Parts: sequence; structure tokens; C-alpha cells
Amino acid sequence: MAYESDIINIAVVNFKVASGEKEVNLRRMMDMSRAAARRGADLILFPEMALMGYGMFIDESISQEEKIRVTETVNGPSTKAMEQVAKEEGIYIIFGMSEKLHEEDTDIYNSAVVLGPEGLIGSYQKIHPYGTENMWCKRGETPFMFDTKWGPISLAICYDNYQFPELARYYAWKGARLHLNPTFSAEEVPNDGSRNAWVRCYQPHLEYLVLTSSIYVATSNITGWDAAGCYGGGGSMVVGPKTNAFEEVEVTTYIGDVNDQQVKVLIGTLDLSLANRHQCVDNPWGGGPDYRPSIYKKMFDEIG
Repeated sequence: MAYESDIINIAVVNFKVASGEKEVNLRRMMDMSRAAARRGADLILFPEMALMGYGMFIDESISQEEKIRVTETVNGPSTKAMEQVAKEEGIYIIFGMSEKLHEEDTDIYNSAVVLGPEGLIGSYQKIHPYGTENMWCKRGETPFMFDTKWGPISLAICYDNYQFPELARYYAWKGARLHLNPTFSAEEVPNDGSRNAWVRCYQPHLEYLVLTSSIYVATSNITGWDAAGCYGGGGSMVVGPKTNAFEEVEVTTYIGDVNDQQVKVLIGTLDLSLANRHQCVDNPWGGGPDYRPSIYKKMFDEIG
């Protein structure tokens, strides 16, 4: 399939969140987005729950009523402010926030908002809330992709990607070459060996999505302390297919470093033509794609 462009400049962010301080986080995201655009970024990705912080929503000392009260819709003032930046700078901005679908709702979601040069595109509600997230947020139901000149770009949040590779494969089947992972991936400091343990868990899950779907995966993470004893591991990065002499699928890091915990905006250029999604295109020796969703549907229908 031909796309208008294969080359994209993308920014990922090691973001230090001010827990519960919406205006502080919003201003920093706006400023970082403008700065990234001046450096040539076409798209900037912020972490999961970047608007208010992840910690305050799993903090049981904060009432659910308060969490609902501070939660906005995608037509709320925070998204409107970010939308203005996206329009003025002509870039795509993706950031995590708690979301109400309607102002009067009492159900809230762990969501990611997608903005583009033309304004609001939509939001994705996390399909697989992790652990105690289920105490404050409702499960989402719908995958999310958005069209760009680089083809469709897909989106899932944190646990969606680390334990449920079906989502990334679904997106690859639908044509995505770039998959976004806004995340809060926590390091268990001050436990001995916490960094090594976190790296062994975090990076292989991202690389697995590349190895199994031949796409790029961009991840933005919180870095440093949030509320409720949460410490973000940083390590924002982009991993993707590596060229080699044998046309086998390998993986390499294009932007960022898993060991980098410094607050910063990381920008690099990707050639999406390397994301050939070979499992999803016709195999000349197999009479069709190697990926066979009709077979898997029968299997899943058996287990309900």
C-alpha cells in the first residue's frame, strides 16, 4: 500500500508529573509540544494519565467523588487548550487523562486524547485497566486508530500492550505501521535491583510487539515520583524493525534509551517503510497472508 509519506519526526517524553496539579502539567505539555514542533516533530506522545498523574487515581485516600469531579470530557478546557497548540503548530499531540464521556457521568476512564492539525480527532479508553485501576475506572471497549499522511496510527495504553499483543496485531492487520504506548510503567524503588528488574520487564514487552507484528512502537513514560508511592521508570523510546541481510525480523531502538530517567523530550526520524507487517501481507508461497484471523476467530468463539 502506498502512503503519502514514509518519513515522520516523532517526539516521546520522559515526563515528570506534578500529581494532582492539572494546570502545572497542562502548561508543561503545551510548552513541550511547542518546543518539539520547533524542533521538527510531526507528532508528540505524552504518558498515560499525564494531565493529573497516575498516583492520585490509585490513592485510596482520595475519594472517588473527587476523582470524578476533576475529570473532564474531551471537550473540556484542558483538551481545548492542547487542541489550540496542535492547530497552531500543525502537529499531532497525544496525551493521557482521566475522561468522562459526558459531563454528568459518574463513570470515568483511563484515556488517551488524540489531537491533530485540524483539532480534536478522538480518544481511546483503556481496554485493560491494570489491577487497582479497576477500582476507579471503567473498562474501554473499542480499539482506536487515526488516519494520517503516514497511514493509520494506532493506540493502546500500558497494560494493553504488555500483556495483550492481540491489540497490536489487530492494528497491524488494519494497516498501522506506528503504534503508540502512553504508559505509566513503575519501578519498584527502593527495592534492591529494582532498575534491572524493571528493564527486564519493560523493554522486552515492547520489543515483542515489533518482533511479532513488524511495526514501530513508541512509548512515553512518567519519570520520577508521582503520588501514592509510585515511581515512574522513564525509558521513553521508539523501537522498531531492524534491517538485516536475511530479511528476518529483528528489533532495534531508534529513539531514547531504556536506562534514561532524565526529564526530557526525545525527537527522532523514522522510516516507516521498514514496518513491512510481513505477517499481514500475501505470502507468495502460502496463497495468502501468514496471519489467519478467520482461524483464530473460530478458536475464540469456542471459549466465548
